[in-house]
Amino acid sequence: MIKFFLMVNKQGQTRLSRYYEHVEINKRTMLEAEVIKNCLSRSKDECSFIEYKDFKLVYRQYAALFIVVGIDQIENEMAVYELIHNFVEVLDKYFSRV
Repeated sequence: MIKFFLMVNKQGQTRLSRYYEHVEINKRTMLEAEVIKNCLSRSKDECSFIEYKDFKLVYRQYAALFIVVGIDQIENEMAVYELIHNFVEVLDKYFSRV
């Protein structure tokens, strides 16, 4: 199950966030800061899956935009990785030149 969905730029600013479980506002900001720091600090040679606390992070970079999805431990990482790509393709078709 997807826990949250984030779109973040290279400067670490959150552009879009959607939570599918209730998380208090102050915990959201701390969670986003830690997740963004973990994803932005990794090189392109490293895997796009990170185990973080009690869930996994799946992220993908498109130019200056990072899309990060938090999922349960039992969720398939490759399926979520492909979901991110399909989401970006839909945005590109709808808005053109995403």
